[in-house]
Formats: sequence, structure tokens, C-alpha cells
Amino acid sequence: MADEFRLVSPAIDHEGKLPRKYTDEGQGARKNISPPLEWYNVPEGTKSLALVVQDIDAPDPDGPIVPWTVWVVVHIPTTVNRIPEGFSGKEEQVGGEYAGIMEGNNDLKVPGWRGPMLPSHGHRFEFKLFALDDQIDLGRTVTKERVLEAIQGHVLGEAVLMAKF
Repeated sequence: MADEFRLVSPAIDHEGKLPRKYTDEGQGARKNISPPLEWYNVPEGTKSLALVVQDIDAPDPDGPIVPWTVWVVVHIPTTVNRIPEGFSGKEEQVGGEYAGIMEGNNDLKVPGWRGPMLPSHGHRFEFKLFALDDQIDLGRTVTKERVLEAIQGHVLGEAVLMAKF
């Protein structure tokens, strides 16, 4: 258990709550900030990592609960073991060890992190980090659906973090 592939966030409190500044309900510049994430014990043989964050309790106005994509991040190198707070939207500026990381489109059809908003209180947010045995080529438009399709047969491990809003 001690060496399992794990994903954590120092920003999510002991009750698993996602603080307000990471949501659409924050205030001013303290709104829709991507949370910091850290991971440990990446499986041996991993060549890259991909992250998909979803509101797994999002209601579809026309029917069943359909997960809502909040954030997609691909091409995370194995030399990186964390994404700093506020990374979303700044990947080009960050450079260095983060060079090459790419944010995909969320379900608002824009790249980057878009936090939850009313009426989504009580919803569960699933952060899922995939360890991949290859670099996946997704072209210029990255979506959750394209990532999940491209990684089939390449997943060495998954680390999941749940948060509530």
C-alpha cells in the first residue's frame, strides 16, 4: 500500500472539500484557479502522464447524470511529480520542466481548468492521473474523449483523488 501510485492535493482539506477559489464561485482573481496536485510512486516503464478531472455527479438537463469534464492535461513528463496551483492557462509561460505539457478542452469547449459552479454543491470531483507506456499523439484538439480513446492499451496505472464541492 505504501508504494501504490497516488495522487494528492495539499489544497483539498481533510474532509475532501475543494476550496472556493478553485471554483467558479471564487471572487475576482481568486476564482477558477487550478488546484495544486502531487503524485507519488509512478509505475515503472511510464513514459508520460495524462490527467482527466470530471464532475462525476453533473446532471444532464435532458436525462441521466453525465460526467462533466473540468480539466484535461496531457504530455506530462515523468520528470515532473507535481502541478503547481494556478498552472492552468500558463503552461506556455511556465516552461522548464513543464515544457511540452498541453491542456485540452473541457466541456465548455475551452482549454484549461474550469471549476464547478452552482448548482453543483455536493458533487464529487474525480481527479484521475494515468501513467502511460507511451507518448500519445492527439493532434491539436485534445478532449477527454480523445484522450480516453488514445490511451487504451497504454495504461500502466491510475491514481485517483476525489474531492467534494
